[in-house]
Amino acid sequence: MRKLLLIIIAIVSFQTFAVSQNFKTHIVKQGDTVESIARQYQITTADVYALNPDAKKKLSVNDVLIIPNTKLTYGGNEKVEKKELIGYETHKVKKKETLYSISKEYNIEISDIKEHNRQLYSENLKKGDKIRIPRYKTIVSNVTVKENTIKKYVVQPKEGKWRIAYKFGLTVPELQALNPNMAEVLQPGDEINVPNLETTEEKSAEPNYNYYEVLPKEGFYRLKVKLGLTEDQLEALNPGIKQTGLKEGMVLKVPANVTVGTVDGTIESSDLTKSLKNTKTKRLGLLLPFKLNRIDADSVQEAKDYIKNDRLISVTLDFYAGVKMALDSAKQLGVSTNMKVFDTENQSAEISNILSKNDFSGYDAVIGPIMASHFDRVASQLRSDHVPAISPLMKPTSLYDNVFQTIPNEEDLEKAMITYVKADSLRSNVVIVSDGASRALSDRIKSYIPNASQIFSKKNKEGKDAFYVNTADFSAVLKSGKNYVFLETSNAGLVLNVVSTLNSMTNREREIILVTTNKNDAFDYEHLSNFHLSNLKFHYPSVNKLHDTDMPNGFVKNYKKEYGVEPNKYAVRGFDLTLDVLLRLSSNDDFFLASTNDVETEYLENKFRYAKKLSGGYYNESVYILQYTPDLTIVEAKR
Repeated sequence: MRKLLLIIIAIVSFQTFAVSQNFKTHIVKQGDTVESIARQYQITTADVYALNPDAKKKLSVNDVLIIPNTKLTYGGNEKVEKKELIGYETHKVKKKETLYSISKEYNIEISDIKEHNRQLYSENLKKGDKIRIPRYKTIVSNVTVKENTIKKYVVQPKEGKWRIAYKFGLTVPELQALNPNMAEVLQPGDEINVPNLETTEEKSAEPNYNYYEVLPKEGFYRLKVKLGLTEDQLEALNPGIKQTGLKEGMVLKVPANVTVGTVDGTIESSDLTKSLKNTKTKRLGLLLPFKLNRIDADSVQEAKDYIKNDRLISVTLDFYAGVKMALDSAKQLGVSTNMKVFDTENQSAEISNILSKNDFSGYDAVIGPIMASHFDRVASQLRSDHVPAISPLMKPTSLYDNVFQTIPNEEDLEKAMITYVKADSLRSNVVIVSDGASRALSDRIKSYIPNASQIFSKKNKEGKDAFYVNTADFSAVLKSGKNYVFLETSNAGLVLNVVSTLNSMTNREREIILVTTNKNDAFDYEHLSNFHLSNLKFHYPSVNKLHDTDMPNGFVKNYKKEYGVEPNKYAVRGFDLTLDVLLRLSSNDDFFLASTNDVETEYLENKFRYAKKLSGGYYNESVYILQYTPDLTIVEAKR
């Protein structure tokens, strides 16, 4: 008891001294070293030893060290402003008031209001609420700090934030705190602030490795699912994490060939309706370009004509109709939603206006905007509060770590089609037809299926593609039994030539299945026969499938009842995406934890399985393989 009392007195004494001298204290934990403590506080070991001489002899658990609180300073005498709390005012919330408007009224930060009204971290602001408004006075003092606390570092080629954070023993948020104006993508030659560690303390950021940033609540089990690396393997690559454990923002070294979220083969779809456990009301933001400022509400006919002639508004309204029906479906499952809809007007100025006047920090997810440039602007702002930003219809330009790209990449479409054929290649013959522009793709397919034969389009006298192949070219490589023929081109003439030729060569002894990794406009050529494509059982990868209108479906039935027409792909997309977001939020603590790569969901026309970039956000890697049937319908291909 006496020993415990002495420790408490010592801690209080040290803390009193530390506050008065602009220092802080650190209680030594199991596994701490002087080097790890220096890295944690972004100082040097010399700084630790100067204030704690006994640390040179021995460092024991529960020792109290004095730490200089100078990580953001350069040395010399500097004026430091500090806020001192002197009291509170009571504010009664009025109608339409937000945290943003209240913070501006009292000239304080939103974070200050939340800090003194803890319920606002989990509850929304309501009319009639009485909240405390902290009052501060500013104290300016001169502080003498050590020159060697931080230094300038010149970014080297191929170095990003993750490699630099790893090199200096920082988390990514700590590196960003040292460099508030640091660009999202670092360029060689950029100068940034880093801890002034001794050369021997710097880690070697080896170019032959990748680097992964640990997300909130991630443990070794979840990293094994994501990275395919066991706890022992991670500890071997990152000595020290056995003692410190995993921390949010920590940068881990991983092998160069490791990718996050790649799932080989198929996984069983998850029915999230059977695992709803998060009963909190879901707070969503929806940013869409309704362009209401351009619609004359007094003239119904003019409004109809404007909507009819503006493709973006038509898509927006269809998508929104699906969103509303998803909210109703979720409500029937017991999922309560508070969604706020914003009209972006498809204008950058309005995007800025929305972001400046609204506090999104308490939102569970934000869907939209639709346009990539506008979405990037919103996602970048939401990133500081780690709010999921969901891109509904287009691929974002920047895949920030809070971004969810719901449209699969071309690489995923290509890989899905190749994998589908490769799985059957031991029992079948494979041929690849391409023009010169697609030669690299032809070679890539062959690298996956080495036994495949390659045919290239004929050349004219000038040595340019003539975009045709002869029957003799196929006769030399096609065999009895099953033949898969890849056709890789964006030229409609070559597509017409190959499809017509192959159609004439099918017979009872020789089955020909036409496939492509990219069903572009050339396959929709008006002179191309759908009968020929059906006869060749044409297969291609797709982001979405077509729902079967003959199958009973509550959404389709309700949509037709509400709007009098079948839902188009944008309405279905709005429904599928929004319902998926709500069910994921209801099945786990947050959207990030509910979007690991072992969770694949499927709805009417869309499915979602998210993989994470090592140094960025999430992308949907779920792809459909579709095929033409003899009755001229398009269905999902099944083995």
